[in-house]
Amino acid sequence: MKKRKVDITVISDVHLGTYGCHADELLIYLNSIQPKQLILNGDIIDMWQFSKRYFPAAHMKVVRKIISMASKGIDVFYITGNHDEMLRKFSDTDIGKLHIVNKLVLQLDGKKAWFFHGDVFDLSIQNMKWLAKLGGYGYNVLILINRITNWGLTRLGKEKYSLSKKIKNGFKGAVRYVSDFEKTAVDLAIEKGYDYVICGHIHQPKKEIVVSKKGRCTYLNSGDWVENLTALEYSFKRWKIYRYNHDRLSPFFADEELKHMDIHELIASITSGKEKANKEEEEPLVD
Repeated sequence: MKKRKVDITVISDVHLGTYGCHADELLIYLNSIQPKQLILNGDIIDMWQFSKRYFPAAHMKVVRKIISMASKGIDVFYITGNHDEMLRKFSDTDIGKLHIVNKLVLQLDGKKAWFFHGDVFDLSIQNMKWLAKLGGYGYNVLILINRITNWGLTRLGKEKYSLSKKIKNGFKGAVRYVSDFEKTAVDLAIEKGYDYVICGHIHQPKKEIVVSKKGRCTYLNSGDWVENLTALEYSFKRWKIYRYNHDRLSPFFADEELKHMDIHELIASITSGKEKANKEEEEPLVD
């Protein structure tokens, strides 16, 4: 199968080891792309709810796929989140092309991108971890109930329904929390001089350019692989939210986007890449 080439792929909040994880769909997605860099932005393995009794073969295949990508020369950055915080004691550890970090800063075509999970802004995790863990168990049960409900709705020929989204959208505190999270991330990024801030944690895929009196920054969130089944992709100097339920049915969606790009920008991005490659080939090796 021909794979789509992308510069950077960002996924987060996969929650391997829980009933809500869509490991099969994620595996299909990972097998469809060939990124130069894969960034795992936290909560990939759910160590809060990890159980030897439940870790299906599909979940293990995702782990093996990620390791395989690293073994084939793809830079894989595992940014730790709250559900996989046990890995934080291994921060700044490199295992071949697999890098474990707490945060990441990259230069992307002259712009600075700041990657981190985002749980540092969550006061419930910082001050009342037991409550956050209890909420995680409750969310997992809700997702399981939702799956059973949607199975019945599908059999009846009706549309699927998200119980958790309905509850979140109907609870003003949850809506305000998401808004505050995004504002805090952007304000801090502008203060630090970053052009992009890329988070996970809140399971809300989003791309938004924010302009304030202090500056300008693009806020991005990779969403999750529990409900939204989304990722972020960076190619041709642009970010895009990949939505599995929509984009997997449109294999040429990336090419369709190029139609709307400025032709000079497109040519420049391609030729600069070729010039860089030619320059590297011409440079002599130095012992």
